[in-house]
Parts: sequence; structure tokens; C-alpha cells
Amino acid sequence: MPRGRPRKTPDDVLLKSAEMIGWALGGLEREIVDTKNRLAALSAQAAQLRGRIAGRQAAAPGAAAAPEAAEGGRKRRRRKMSPEARKRISEMMKKRWAERRKK
Repeated sequence: MPRGRPRKTPDDVLLKSAEMIGWALGGLEREIVDTKNRLAALSAQAAQLRGRIAGRQAAAPGAAAAPEAAEGGRKRRRRKMSPEARKRISEMMKKRWAERRKK
């Protein structure tokens, strides 16, 4: 009888690889189920938050829904700057750039 490990037959190799593939598929299927469950939970949470937003908008009669709010984003409110403030900033920036050009 020869010493060492017994030789592998092609049938043994195929059985082992099929077993490994089965384990891998089982793990992937479990991951798919877990991911679907997480997605369902997150979708429910998003629906709950949307309901809270809709409830607040209904409670405030003067607040109308912005078109961007329906798409998931908020419309950014911009502050109005007085002409004097714009002029002051402009003069300051011109002064800074002039000093920078001197260097």
C-alpha cells in the first residue's frame, strides 16, 4: 500500500466543489433575504417619515409644498443682500486682490 495521501479521483473533486458551491449559494440566498428584509424596514421607515412631513404641512395652512420637496430635496432659501453690503464686499475684495497682485 502506498504511503501519503490517497489520490483524488475526479468524482471526489466534483463532489467537493458541488458541495462548496451549494454552501456558497445558501449563503448568498440568506444574504438576499436579509437584504430584502432590511429594504422593507427602511421603506417602512421612509413612509413613516413622509407621513410625518405630510402631517406637519397639513397642520400649517400657510405652508405649501415646494416642487423640490416632492423630489426629495429642499428648496434652498437665499438671503437678500442690500446694495450697500454688496458694494462694501466688492470694494474689500478689489482691495485684497490689489494687495495680492503687489506681492
